[in-house]
Amino acid sequence: MRHNGYDNLLDAIEDGQGYFLACPEGHGSLPPRRVCPDCGSRDLTDEPLPDAGEVVAATTVSVPGPQFADDAPYVTAIVDFGPVRLTGVVRGTDDEPGPGFVVGVDVEETKTEGERVVTFRPR
Repeated sequence: MRHNGYDNLLDAIEDGQGYFLACPEGHGSLPPRRVCPDCGSRDLTDEPLPDAGEVVAATTVSVPGPQFADDAPYVTAIVDFGPVRLTGVVRGTDDEPGPGFVVGVDVEETKTEGERVVTFRPR
């Protein structure tokens, strides 16, 4: 099991092996959790992240924080991958995606500081 943190999740997504944590009750959560936030179970297993998810909400950021200054404007979205939701930056489309827009997940670098971020691209 890979419960060593968010960087491990980013590494796994980059390798095409994204995962989430599932408890025996079927609740999903994201690393680095060690306890299910819904039922308190400590019996968590790694489950594969679905290949595609649907946008739940998105917004265009025009006035960013300093760590994203060179990336603006950009679209950030919450995407439903079944048992879990991820937040990240939408790339590969000029439009702000609406609810139900289907995307895949990846990891890319920001223009401003070269930091890794979760990204979504149209499927």
